[in-house]
Amino acid sequence: MIDTHAHIDDPQYASDFLAFLDEQRKAGVEAVVVPGVNVASVETVMAVCNMAPAFCFPALGLHPEDVKDDWQKQLAPIEQTLGKGECVAVGEIGLDYYWDKTYIRQQKEALAAQLELALQLNLPVLLHNRDATEDMLQMLLPFSKRGLKGVMHCFTGSRETAERILKMGLFLGIGGVLTFKNSHLPDTLRDIPLEKIVLETDSPYMAPVPFRGKRNEPKYIRYVIERLTEVYHLTYAEIEEVTSRNARLLLGLE
Repeated sequence: MIDTHAHIDDPQYASDFLAFLDEQRKAGVEAVVVPGVNVASVETVMAVCNMAPAFCFPALGLHPEDVKDDWQKQLAPIEQTLGKGECVAVGEIGLDYYWDKTYIRQQKEALAAQLELALQLNLPVLLHNRDATEDMLQMLLPFSKRGLKGVMHCFTGSRETAERILKMGLFLGIGGVLTFKNSHLPDTLRDIPLEKIVLETDSPYMAPVPFRGKRNEPKYIRYVIERLTEVYHLTYAEIEEVTSRNARLLLGLE
């Protein structure tokens, strides 16, 4: 199993971190991508990935909720670290209109700058979208024509939205929402090629059933795979093999 999006630099993992990692490995997790969200997480993300090289892989970006008027100043140290070549992706980046619409213009500017950076560094992007789908897709289109690669993190949209994302050559990041009782994702995914899906947990958030509401962990991807076996009528091993191969190819996890 490969978790392409897990915030395991969160302090709630710190007290038993090495034991926690060992538990994930024993449960069958092969690799974890750890995305940053702001300047502070540059240090925390790199620290946890340096503790577990070849298992934890860093990604860095300025999350839309952290974008303010000074976004360029905040982005500078993130960009500097990305330039060192140790990260597998630019992210978590994107647009979020759910909590606050004060900085929509700045969010778009910061996203455009980071998409450009990803192209320059030849890195995929980990994309956050909440209540901003149309603006997000319109912004991504010209970059996709220039070869942008990446994942629409925590995808929960419609089939039409999924098809527009796939046409741009991007992947869908599927996690615990798939297991929720009233989720429409199983129906949405039935016509989506498994070759365009990667798995994620968004740990410590969005734990799947039967752990909903509790701390999420990369090993809980198994519950997402089990649900996908019902969607695609494939075996657990087949789902695991294809989605892990997708992640390795997209993110260069060697």
